[in-house]
Amino acid sequence: MKRIDKQCLVCGDGFLPKSVTSVYCSPKCSKRAYKFKMLQLKKEAVINALADKIPKDRIFISVAEAGILFGVAKRTLYRLVGQGKIPSVNLGTRLLRIDRRVMQELYGPARSLRQTESLPNKKLYSLEKEDCYSIGEIAHRFQISEGSVYSHIRKYSIPTRQIGKHVFAPKSEIDDLYNGNDFI
Repeated sequence: MKRIDKQCLVCGDGFLPKSVTSVYCSPKCSKRAYKFKMLQLKKEAVINALADKIPKDRIFISVAEAGILFGVAKRTLYRLVGQGKIPSVNLGTRLLRIDRRVMQELYGPARSLRQTESLPNKKLYSLEKEDCYSIGEIAHRFQISEGSVYSHIRKYSIPTRQIGKHVFAPKSEIDDLYNGNDFI
């Protein structure tokens, strides 16, 4: 079987991947990519926070606000205003305002802020002993090994509670899991 060289996404060097999913040539490149990603996420969070502060119903916005909303550099906006390509209103010293509708015509709708993925509603469980099965009861009831029970609990993020040396899981979740055959 012939192995195919890949190109590192960070440094661009060719490398022989250790696995099919490898995209970086070394741990150093991997760390550099991680740091870059974290920096981008921080910048995006700051921009989103600033964009949220700008009222959506305000017709005239400042150059800085337009830059945030439409992803255009302030220098570019000032240059376009100076060239007359973007009409503006000067309300005084350092109070240049741009019509939001004109910006939307030129650059499309305002920056579509990526909505944070809505987390699923958390289920409330009763982890009292009478509302739960022990791991041994689950294994005996559904005729599977205790190791399989533990792996399914981890895989499906089923909450557990330890009382003494016994581990308990909610009956409702276990019944849904094994009676619905979701684990197969």
